Amino acid sequence: MSGAAATHCPECERLQAQVEALQAAVARLQDQLAAARKNSSTSSKPPSSDIVKPPKNSCPGPQAPRAPGGQPGHPKHERLLVPPEQVRAFFDHCPSECCPDCGHVLRPTGFGPRITQQIDIEAVPLHVQEHRRHEAYCPACDKMYYGLLPRGVERGGLLGPRLTTLVAYLKGVCHASYSTVRKFLRDVVGVTISRGQLVKVIAKVAQALEQPYQELLDDLPGQATLNVDETSHKDKGALFWTWCFRAELYTLFKIDPTRSADVLIEVLGREFDGVLGCDCFSAYRRYMRQFDVRLQFCLAHLVREVKFLTTLSDAATRCYGERFCEALRQLFLVFHQRDTLPKWQWQARLRAARAEVMRQGTQAVPTSDAARRLAARMEKYGESYFRFLTTPGVEPTNNVAEQAIRFVVIDRHITQGTRGEKGQRWCERIWTVLATCARQGRSAFDYLESVVQAWFEGEAVPGLLPEGS
Repeated sequence: MSGAAATHCPECERLQAQVEALQAAVARLQDQLAAARKNSSTSSKPPSSDIVKPPKNSCPGPQAPRAPGGQPGHPKHERLLVPPEQVRAFFDHCPSECCPDCGHVLRPTGFGPRITQQIDIEAVPLHVQEHRRHEAYCPACDKMYYGLLPRGVERGGLLGPRLTTLVAYLKGVCHASYSTVRKFLRDVVGVTISRGQLVKVIAKVAQALEQPYQELLDDLPGQATLNVDETSHKDKGALFWTWCFRAELYTLFKIDPTRSADVLIEVLGREFDGVLGCDCFSAYRRYMRQFDVRLQFCLAHLVREVKFLTTLSDAATRCYGERFCEALRQLFLVFHQRDTLPKWQWQARLRAARAEVMRQGTQAVPTSDAARRLAARMEKYGESYFRFLTTPGVEPTNNVAEQAIRFVVIDRHITQGTRGEKGQRWCERIWTVLATCARQGRSAFDYLESVVQAWFEGEAVPGLLPEGS
């Protein structure tokens, strides 16, 4: 048989076609497996969703296991003593006059005593007031009249301002259910309150927080920089969305039925002039496209997508992803040198690193769909990934918003969401208070108490914005 006949052998061509089909099927299955194995390092999934986390890199050579507790070189931290003016009782404990071992007389060293403080709580002191409304009758009008209650008593009802604040703190900060709050008040405080009464108490606190919340909502459109993120929220089984707006001095949460750009238009308006840090979700792209809003897309999300390319079966795509990933790594290395380099040199290196990222992301792109989609996005939105280079105060990632929204995710897992509009408003406002107080280094309990006290008395409620901001 001649060489030409062997080359055109029908059986060989059939087998060759079968091999190519099988290779394509294997590559397709490998890509599907890589997509199914996405984790927090190759996608936007949270770290808690990782079923199997990658093993830690082991150090070369034998190494003894690290002992528990403080490590060598770690600075020692000691608890500060409570100031003497807060100590209720003092006790002095002196050794015996003679040595317990040899019987020799002991001599004082002249050094001060070693102090051990013990902190405990007493029984919760309940302060119960009884307000008696006396009545009088007018025979001319044929009406009964009663004495007027003080405004704080009339508004507050059964619970005073501090106990009301405690209920709100347990419900909002501690993620406690109404049943748990009821048991705590019964067993610890010594007050038995029905679940229905607790619901009314929370509704009063939510109403007291309306004005501070609205002030922050009105202030959002004037912010120079904002970071935004969103997460799902369940209300009686229906899917809602919790939006997180992270400003420099406060954080605001808003629950809405939609995840579209309509929420951004409603909250920030059509003429928002700041820079919005976010991921590349379609709602933000629509907001940018319709109203020419400046965005800073999260570089951390981009890094995860590029890392995913390095797990695919196509060799050219993996090589493209590795080159792209290395360029991004060099960019972050330069970014973290901002405190060690002169400003002009740091900016020059950042511009060079940015150019390299764009070159690796848009040139020599393989033919795979995943690589082409990413390259097309870099071509279209590349400028929005590097807004932080030209705008002071803008972070390259959206980590601050993602960190702020973690509390909401924890609350969602514990409470399973809300059951109506009143619950939504309560969650929006209490989450905003907690995140903002944490941001400003304030006590959430003290702030809530001041708000409840002012609202009970009909006075102006203190705001969450710092003085002069």
